[in-house]
Amino acid sequence: MKAKLRAYSSIFVFYLTNLIFLNILYMRIKVQLRGDNLNIVISNNSNLPIYEQIKEQVKTQILSGELVEDEILPSLRQLARDLKISVLTTTRAYNELEQEGFITSRQGKGFYVMSSGSDLIREQLIREVENNLNGAIRAAQRASMSNDEIISLLRLLMEVENDG
Repeated sequence: MKAKLRAYSSIFVFYLTNLIFLNILYMRIKVQLRGDNLNIVISNNSNLPIYEQIKEQVKTQILSGELVEDEILPSLRQLARDLKISVLTTTRAYNELEQEGFITSRQGKGFYVMSSGSDLIREQLIREVENNLNGAIRAAQRASMSNDEIISLLRLLMEVENDG
């Protein structure tokens, strides 16, 4: 009887370990399709709904330049299949990204990354610059730097960046 109990407990531990492994595998999936490089990580522990996680990650990849202008995104069905989620979820994420000006739909061809010249993407990038500059200003104030010192440092950094 004890031998059977040990065997059953070993089988239970084996299945439980595999279930945990599959759950972890499900939470981190890299989607690569037709040369496109869209990296999506879905977290079951996130407070954000799945469509929002997809939307935020696509936005981040567009703003960082990982996804470039006119790059085709995976189809709604393909992304849903790869992430093992509902097509309704991917549809909602893509529709909201399109409404916000990050991607565009081309009838019969799919979804593409909008031009970085898009006013909405430009506005997002300007907001990012503002946030970073505000952080730099706060750090400069803590270092007791004058406005002239901050501006001189910014000019120097821009010269170095433009030369490199």
